[in-house]
Amino acid sequence: MLDSDWPGLFQKHLLQELPVSEFKAAFRKGMGRPTKELHTVLGALLLQQTLDFTDREAADQLSYNIQWHYALNITEESDSAKYICEKTLWTMRNHIAELGLDSILFDKLTDKLADVFAVNTKNQRIDSVHIRSNMRRLGRITIFTKTATKFLVNLKRQHRGHFDSIALELREQYLSKKGKASFSMVKPSESERTLKMAADHLFDLVEMFKDNPDVCAMHSYKLMQRVLGDQCRIDPVPDGARQVLVKKPSEVPSDSLQNPSDPDATYSGHKGQGYQAQVMETFCTSEDKKEKEQTLNLITHVDVQAACESDAQALIPAIADVQVRQVGPEKILADTLYSSDANHRVAATAGVWQRHQDCYHNTRCKNNRHHPSIFPSCFSQ
Repeated sequence: MLDSDWPGLFQKHLLQELPVSEFKAAFRKGMGRPTKELHTVLGALLLQQTLDFTDREAADQLSYNIQWHYALNITEESDSAKYICEKTLWTMRNHIAELGLDSILFDKLTDKLADVFAVNTKNQRIDSVHIRSNMRRLGRITIFTKTATKFLVNLKRQHRGHFDSIALELREQYLSKKGKASFSMVKPSESERTLKMAADHLFDLVEMFKDNPDVCAMHSYKLMQRVLGDQCRIDPVPDGARQVLVKKPSEVPSDSLQNPSDPDATYSGHKGQGYQAQVMETFCTSEDKKEKEQTLNLITHVDVQAACESDAQALIPAIADVQVRQVGPEKILADTLYSSDANHRVAATAGVWQRHQDCYHNTRCKNNRHHPSIFPSCFSQ
């Protein structure tokens, strides 16, 4: 039973594909205690994500579950072979993220599964899915104040002398409970004035340390510069000084900072804050229901992007990725957001023709744009 189910598949075909040699780069011989056996570590982390276990549950599965032992080819009964603590799981997962092994894992195992199951990759479809990051949605005032607070806290820890040079009133306004309350309990009639005050404070802090290379190198200082560039316009005034003007909401770019705790998250006008993932998969074109149920559809490409990225820019990199890995398609189904004349030309050069989802489901798609007589490249290479 073990051999004919997923544990046998994992042991025979996937275990040796785990990128152990790349993972070794995170460790040094002679430094610290010997690490856990790396096939076991990578395999346990992969099974944890696949089966949706918490760290505690994953540690228990590795200790007691014979399916995991068979899949990971653990044949001895020692604690060193079957036990892993939650902290080790966390540390190893962090190493994988830092080394970028998640994408290597995906590519190697996907390509192996495509080969083992002889997956037909000729027909594939691509679409994007919005991912909300695990962060609180902040208003503009809170973005300013959180960014300034983050900078002041870090400055106090790293450069106490520079922190003490800042006016006490300004420090207390962002670091004391009473000062923070003045930003969290703002009346609608006072929001514009409070936003302007927070912008002025941010500008003053940036200007105060602009000639200090140690402070300028701080991540939190660069976040203040980014917020000023996103949210404000700095105009000169006659006396040689500069005036901070807060931009209108419509003027703030979609890739602006949404939360200083998650600086990579951006904004999509119709989906909101966060990220998006481009996902491409194989699919069966047969009308036979039984054949569709028995056909293995495999995700061949995943790319996590900022939420503000255009789908039109994702098609060609996706085609290039799967073709390099020898799992490329002959036809791609996508909605019209992926369409452009340049994309059609490049895809055709790569031996792929693009069919729009609107065309796939309807004789004519919106505005008659892709009727065969008007835009034949939708239907032929």
